[in-house]
Amino acid sequence: MNSPSLQRVVKGAGIVLIGTVIGMSLGILSRILVIRTITQVEYGIFSLALALFNVFVTISTLGLSEGVTRQIAYYISKSEMKVKEIVGSAVFIASVSSVLTFLILFAASDMVAKLFDTPELAKPLKIISIAIPFSVLLNVLVAVFRGFGKVEIKVYFQNIFQNIFFLLLVTAAFFLGLGFEGVIYAFALSVTATCLTLTFYSLKIKVKLGRKTVSTTKELLTFSIPLLVALILAMAMIWTDTLMLGFFKTPDVVGLYNAAYLLANLIPIFLASTGFMYNPIATQLYSENRMDELKRIYQVITKWIFSATLPMFFVLFLFPEVVLGFLFGTSYVPASSALRILALGFMFHVSMGLNNLSLVAIGGGKLLMYMTLVGAIINVTLNAVLIPPYGITGAALASASSYILANATASTKLYQLSGIHPFTKNYLKLICVSVTLFMSIYVASLLLTVRFWMLPILMVAYFFGYFLFSLLTKSIDKEDLDLLLAIERKIGVNTDLIKNIFKRFV
Repeated sequence: MNSPSLQRVVKGAGIVLIGTVIGMSLGILSRILVIRTITQVEYGIFSLALALFNVFVTISTLGLSEGVTRQIAYYISKSEMKVKEIVGSAVFIASVSSVLTFLILFAASDMVAKLFDTPELAKPLKIISIAIPFSVLLNVLVAVFRGFGKVEIKVYFQNIFQNIFFLLLVTAAFFLGLGFEGVIYAFALSVTATCLTLTFYSLKIKVKLGRKTVSTTKELLTFSIPLLVALILAMAMIWTDTLMLGFFKTPDVVGLYNAAYLLANLIPIFLASTGFMYNPIATQLYSENRMDELKRIYQVITKWIFSATLPMFFVLFLFPEVVLGFLFGTSYVPASSALRILALGFMFHVSMGLNNLSLVAIGGGKLLMYMTLVGAIINVTLNAVLIPPYGITGAALASASSYILANATASTKLYQLSGIHPFTKNYLKLICVSVTLFMSIYVASLLLTVRFWMLPILMVAYFFGYFLFSLLTKSIDKEDLDLLLAIERKIGVNTDLIKNIFKRFV
């Protein structure tokens, strides 16, 4: 299968991946600076404020971040006027809902702070709530460009510009001695500046806003609202552990846990980068009834994402104490068990592939909503049961368990509805190879004291072993050569040697 769609996914994923890596690197630098310059209690309060900010932004976005992309991709070859109406309706809906949400959170900040028994939380919430309308509009504009296949907009603005601006502002706050309050202002200003810059850019290139109509607005909301519920519930699965730790424990415990979560969240980086371009392409394939091609693209991409993610998972799962101690200091080493558990949950998510986005592409938004509801209920229940006795370890167990269950359910329903699944013979062989290598290197590591400088060497050794065994077990598909060709064309690097090796083992 020499699929243009597959090559488009790879091209878009490559662009987003580069931007994501740059953005996350800048983000981690910012967090390290924040963690090392404010107290653990203050970092916990910052994490709580950020969690609440993201929850309110998700609510006021009304599912448009996915719904707009899907609807534009669906109608782009059918009706230009309809696409313009979708853009106009989306901007109007987002503007109204986000302003209302800002007013609600700003007015309720003191009450929310009392709920968490943390009076110091009130002022950060008031400051950060001002950025809600800007964050929502930013997300919607990025979704519009994404629907047109312009994934570089997310890279330039959300991944790079926003993180650079936050890092610069945090650095300025540090040198000016603005302390914790300066960090909060830095975050709010970085979001606001990014939104205003993208808005100016959109006006400059004359993004066409169609006249919003009742029918288009209703259609957009009908499709997006179930996605909103699913996104809120998914957000609950992400932030429930943080919020419930804040409720049951103290802010310093929240800060400890969020250091582990920050690192574990690096594991789905390849999955998220690919998904950004996959959604509109999968929707177009579905609208054209090219299901066999969609299924094969899903399988090939899942295998590559899984393989690319393994080295990072390998380091975080086997050596969490080393990573946490080096990056954040010895006071964060107690989060090692939580990091290991979270890494396992995220890796299971990666191994299942882009199941949720595939359900959205085939019109299963309501089904995704119901499944995510079940997962969120289980997550809240497990957090309530496990956090009081086990603290951050209990929160990690609750989060990982709900992630595994939700992804297993989504993959099962996707297979039942469309026949799409990732488990080809070669993919299963690669899973067995990775487990064997994990066990071997873990046993070997027990014989020596691992330092941070050793981790890159171990990663290279692991990747080399994985590559060698994937060849020996003949786990290479013909589509892997297509992907190499697409990468070669994109970055201009000659991969003839690797392709010739692959051809011998296909």
